[in-house]
Amino acid sequence: MFITVTPMGAVRQTRADAWKRRPVVLRYRAFKDAVRAQFGKIVDVPETLCVDFYLPMPESWSGKKKALMGGKRHRQKPDIDNLAKAVMDTLWPGGDEGLAELTARKYWAKGDAGFEIWIPKL
Repeated sequence: MFITVTPMGAVRQTRADAWKRRPVVLRYRAFKDAVRAQFGKIVDVPETLCVDFYLPMPESWSGKKKALMGGKRHRQKPDIDNLAKAVMDTLWPGGDEGLAELTARKYWAKGDAGFEIWIPKL
């Protein structure tokens, strides 16, 4: 399933974020709400999860560079572990301890930014 929400890494939060309302935390919460709205809710934590992230290219890049980099592996920030953590925390807020295998990859988006999630049948 392709989620058309620009991927965002998990952010470090403190107790004060309940009332301070830092912009990065508000953006992260909006990201989580948008993902839940598109994906729905998974009741059980799967044993295996695969996620491909498609990140937007900078506006400052020329059209030639964008055409060259579209679909190639993304090797910059945000870190892949933070992206995966954000998705897992969004889909399973109670904990993802049942997950035994995770495959995550990052690419430059050719079209819409977002991410694709699938649960392989074992």
